[in-house]
Amino acid sequence: MMSWAELARLKPVAPSMGMMLETTSRRLFEDRGEAHYGSPDKDPAVRLRTLTDAGRLSIPFTTGLLVGIGENLTERAETIHAIRKVHKEFGHVQEVIVQNFRAKSDTAMKSAPDADIDDFLATIAVTRLVLGPKMRVQAPPNLVSRSECLALIGAGVDDWGGVSPLTPDHVNPERPWPALDDLASVTAEAGYDLVQRLTAQPQYVQAGAAWIDPRVRGHVEALANPETGYALDISPTGLPWQEPDETWESTGRVDLHAAIDSEGRNTDTRSDLASAFGDWESIREHVRELNARAPEKVGADVLAALRSAERDPAGCTDDEYLALATAEGPAMDALAALADSIRADVVGDDVTYVVNRNINFTNICYTGCRFCAFAQRKGDADAFSLSAEEVGDRAWEAYVAGATEVCMQGGIDPELPVTGYADLVRAVKKRVPSMHVHAFSPMEIVNGASKGGQSVRDWLTELRAAGLDTIPGTAAEILDDEIRWVLTKGKLPASEWIDVISTAHEVGLRSSSTMMYGHVDTPKHWVAHLRVLAGIQDRTGGFTEFVPLPFVHQSAPLYLAGAARPGPTNRDNRAVHALARIMLHGRIDNIQTSWVKLGIEGTRVMLQSGANDLGGTLMEETISRMAGSEHGSAKTIAELEEIADGIGRPAVERTTTYARRPSAA
Repeated sequence: MMSWAELARLKPVAPSMGMMLETTSRRLFEDRGEAHYGSPDKDPAVRLRTLTDAGRLSIPFTTGLLVGIGENLTERAETIHAIRKVHKEFGHVQEVIVQNFRAKSDTAMKSAPDADIDDFLATIAVTRLVLGPKMRVQAPPNLVSRSECLALIGAGVDDWGGVSPLTPDHVNPERPWPALDDLASVTAEAGYDLVQRLTAQPQYVQAGAAWIDPRVRGHVEALANPETGYALDISPTGLPWQEPDETWESTGRVDLHAAIDSEGRNTDTRSDLASAFGDWESIREHVRELNARAPEKVGADVLAALRSAERDPAGCTDDEYLALATAEGPAMDALAALADSIRADVVGDDVTYVVNRNINFTNICYTGCRFCAFAQRKGDADAFSLSAEEVGDRAWEAYVAGATEVCMQGGIDPELPVTGYADLVRAVKKRVPSMHVHAFSPMEIVNGASKGGQSVRDWLTELRAAGLDTIPGTAAEILDDEIRWVLTKGKLPASEWIDVISTAHEVGLRSSSTMMYGHVDTPKHWVAHLRVLAGIQDRTGGFTEFVPLPFVHQSAPLYLAGAARPGPTNRDNRAVHALARIMLHGRIDNIQTSWVKLGIEGTRVMLQSGANDLGGTLMEETISRMAGSEHGSAKTIAELEEIADGIGRPAVERTTTYARRPSAA
């Protein structure tokens, strides 16, 4: 079965994909002598994961069930409902095949009876009733007689699948395909027209970039009737493989970085809010399940945990860390004081910052992160993309203003050229050779490698040669897939994030590390997330800092849909910063706090709860501002110094990798 990464890599060359679920029965998989026993790729959990991952990646997908392999009626119904559940959440199942078992000679089931026709028809009818009138229900016409084909249509079939006049049915070679004229005749006898379609069903063909990758879309459109999405009655001719144009222009609301503070958004939400993120009721059900499993209370004693952390900050048990994470009142004050004392011992009283500029080069994105209010659909009132030349110009402006770093991140725009990421890096280095380029999240890296048909390692090596200096460890959110799949529809799984970050460190690209909290997570997830980061740091030593990112809820789709909390509490903010200082002690020295998300007073509190770094001047910031943050998008050096001065500590300029700048030493 293909993994999330393999599906993502295949999508640019495949308008649709498919895999028969066959059955969700674990009995048929685990019991000796049953149909799927001893076949690892028939594990229902593995197949459901692939089906779900295809939905997360917005891949039009074919699946189905096999009737008559020893399953009982309950198991058959459970399989249909499992398909319905996944499709309800993602909307990607384009057709469901209901296939009748036919015994084959020279197989272990050669003596098993073929599926009973009445059972077969009943299963088709139930599939139609459960999945509804919009689902395409398919059955192979070569596995039944002509009269039975009529019965299939009467039971709910409206698709014959792929029927080839040239190639046999490789699974059932003894059953030739019916001639197309005969199939048209039996379809007409049932009162319907036989219409040729493409590999992707019409609604997905017509939906465009949300479902069909731009690199293959031109080939699909050449064969499709634009009015119906069905196949044109033409003889296909070969087309050269087309990648998106290698140059691109600035488009859309390119002044958003400046206007976000004065004018704000043009619209409250993106245009496809109702469809871009999956089924909201399914998502709310996931959240209810998470809440039901959350521990009601912490068993460990907070004061005992504080004593343990004082003796050995990085050596506590998970239960002790969880007790610290849930501290309240005087215990919370004691936790913050302990973290602050550790901070003073490790990095001193300096409050560091970098003079940098954020450059979000596009906000066009179809990934479907439910916490994100930054992403827009192409053509939306607030959508924009910057050309490489414009990015270079902004880097020059930043340099003139004293910046030593540009941080570049953007949406996952399917129309970004294959060389787009490298072009952006080269554009900055061409204008300002000395500028430190801190760019591209692990999600962007996976996207870039997939576009180029390369491994992540090779892609990162090439980007480093182009001038990439470090990468942001964003797109981490919470490194627990149970939480991630609520937060996002299509972002990379936790294991992929870990692999990308580890690979970046191995090829010489250091990174920050992050955690977004205060949505559907619990303190248990904070502890586990920090454990993962600590493990990576033990192996690679590549993290420069840890950045806690409070969830900004005001315009976040997940919050607007009633599935998330309204961000973290003040207690949560203090607890996360303090816990990070303690758990990452001896591994990651620098804990950054976000003035964009917390404001001046909130930032000062975090600087007294274990944090030592203010991040950057930014100069522009649209991600948090579009989500509803009200603390501006830029700070001058004087304003950052004022934040530190307010708690009696000096502010000191640093580089991206935490060296003191010579002029600031």
